[in-house]
Amino acid sequence: MIKGVIFDVDGTLLDSMEIWMDAGARYLRRIGVEPEEKLSDILYPMTMAEGAEYVKEHYRLAVALDEIIKGVLDTVRDFYFYEAPVKPGVKDLLFWLEERKIPMAAATASDKEHIKAAFERLGLGGYFGRIFTCSEVGAGKRHPLIYERAAEYLEARPEEILVFEDALYALTTAKNAGFHTVGVYDRFSEGEQEAIRRQADIYLRDLTDLKWKERILL
Repeated sequence: MIKGVIFDVDGTLLDSMEIWMDAGARYLRRIGVEPEEKLSDILYPMTMAEGAEYVKEHYRLAVALDEIIKGVLDTVRDFYFYEAPVKPGVKDLLFWLEERKIPMAAATASDKEHIKAAFERLGLGGYFGRIFTCSEVGAGKRHPLIYERAAEYLEARPEEILVFEDALYALTTAKNAGFHTVGVYDRFSEGEQEAIRRQADIYLRDLTDLKWKERILL
């Protein structure tokens, strides 16, 4: 029987991956500069500092690199505070789990302040006892530490916990650490869907699919 659930946030609970593709372009528009087509493809592989340097030089911005980085980070923050939408079926699923007294935790690579603000705005905050972040635990999701810390909080063993993830690498990490896994479709990981489907114990095209849920009570 499942005794706890760990949810990824971006791409799983929130339809929010677009901001990580679009933050640079949004920042430029905010300062009155029209971004080039496919700027996201150029910036996505770069670090924040590399991206800021590219934007400064390419668009001949008369501002310091630190100011550009702050502007991009403020753009990301505003997206979570005011825009990031919940994915279909999330609220019904969380309510269903709460009704059955199955405790939940969130595990995210994003900033905790951003996620808490989005959760409160969307009415999700009360479902999660804790939000764990990669920066807080000191390791990204290529290492199982964030899931292990969440499992300790949930007072359950990995084999008693479901982990919901939309990214193949994170799903694989959780599965290899002994957790049951649920692969969740997200349009920003379209190319990984077949691999996610093979790797996950349960695969969901979206969270409105309710047929699988009784399985976790067995």
